[in-house]
Amino acid sequence: MPPALEFQDLTKTYRLGFRMRQVRALEGLSMRVEAGSIFGFVGPNGAGKSTTIKVLVGLIAPTRGTAAILGRSIADPAARGAIGYLPENPTFHEFLRPLEVLDFMGRLSGLSGAGLRRRAAEVLELVGLGGARDLTVRRFSKGMVQRLGLAQAILHDPPLLVLDEPMSGLDPIGRKEVRDLIVDLRRRGKTVFFSTHILSDVETICDRVGMVLRGRLVAEGALESLLDGSIRAVELRCAGAPPALLAELGAAGAPAADGEGGVTLSFRDLEGANAAAGRVLASGGRLLSVQPLRENLEETFVRLAADDGARARDSR
Repeated sequence: MPPALEFQDLTKTYRLGFRMRQVRALEGLSMRVEAGSIFGFVGPNGAGKSTTIKVLVGLIAPTRGTAAILGRSIADPAARGAIGYLPENPTFHEFLRPLEVLDFMGRLSGLSGAGLRRRAAEVLELVGLGGARDLTVRRFSKGMVQRLGLAQAILHDPPLLVLDEPMSGLDPIGRKEVRDLIVDLRRRGKTVFFSTHILSDVETICDRVGMVLRGRLVAEGALESLLDGSIRAVELRCAGAPPALLAELGAAGAPAADGEGGVTLSFRDLEGANAAAGRVLASGGRLLSVQPLRENLEETFVRLAADDGARARDSR
């Protein structure tokens, strides 16, 4: 089975200003997204995420390189028909109701009649807008507009979903519901490619991650392969130890009470935490937990960004 998405040396250069100055938004992007997976595409503002997506859905043409959807060139209309697309800031006619929006979008996708009406009602419930079907878009919050954008993206049941910042404007409950929907879509055999700034969402649901900086892919792979696995600190939570001992053990950082009778101490490594645990037990105290803290995706991203910045300075 061909990959859901494949980029080969994808490059996009813009010419800006009176002097037509060249600005390279993408530089030699090459990667694959396997069918049936959730792929998180992360990077800071201006890194090239939205440019990549706009090339993919045919809104702009690449300067160089190729992209394919399920083995078909992005220039093939059949390939574009396999995509459900959510732009970063979806906009709809304010005087329409959600079912009217979906009726219009469904007709653009080749749906019609009773089948379209059933499908529109189904996806409206799926994204949590079933109770808002009688409201016009003018009365929608930003989060509700985002949900309607998701509904139109999945309306024609495409095998590939391309979502540009799908959690934008959603409250914590809404973000969880969208995450659950994305996971459910993968269970149904769909492929989801989405860009985001919310790295915790990527850690929660993604099979693979691609990190882009200044238009270049700096890391790509399964999440566990990107994290370096090193222990950056160890937290020891205890109770009942003498205050003088806690003050001594927390000399490098003040002990933090958790409001439940426990105190948390932080150490640089397991050896220091183990030694402190022995002293707490010897003093008559109790150990509640020992938790190594490893690098998360945000810290990985900051590390890679710093390395990339250093390389850029060295190359000047």
